[in-house]
Amino acid sequence: MNTNSEQHSISLLVANKPGVLIRIALVFSRRGYNLDSVVVSPTHNSHFSRMNIVASGNRETLSQIIKQLGKLVDVIHVADHTGEDIVEGELLFIKVACGKEQRTELLQIADHFKARSVDLTEDSITFEATGKSAKLNAFQAMLEQYGILESVRSGKLIIARGRQQT
Repeated sequence: MNTNSEQHSISLLVANKPGVLIRIALVFSRRGYNLDSVVVSPTHNSHFSRMNIVASGNRETLSQIIKQLGKLVDVIHVADHTGEDIVEGELLFIKVACGKEQRTELLQIADHFKARSVDLTEDSITFEATGKSAKLNAFQAMLEQYGILESVRSGKLIIARGRQQT
């Protein structure tokens, strides 16, 4: 991979059937690309799935990958939305070590990031946060000093603005 690496947000409309995800992942793998995140779910039409992929690399190689993806039988549409005006977001669940004395402080931090508490025990608190990657990264960084016990993120979801199709 080239050193001028950047993150790319790729959207695919694919047939909703077994084996499609692995064939797409193999195209990236053959070019030495790691997938930073993958989100796949059925669309409003159950015959199709929307796949959002975030991958880091150079634009030239990614352009070749997109052309190869477009040739796959089960890929209906593929587009690189990097730099486009899109709606994007992620979901984060994060569990933090917390005693009674830290709860108020942690809840104030969560409120600042518009996160909400989804589970509370005597020694931990779990938050749910949504938003762009930078916001979730900042929220996670603020919580590190308290001791992050566990976290999981959905990966980036993207959709085109207005009437434009993703």
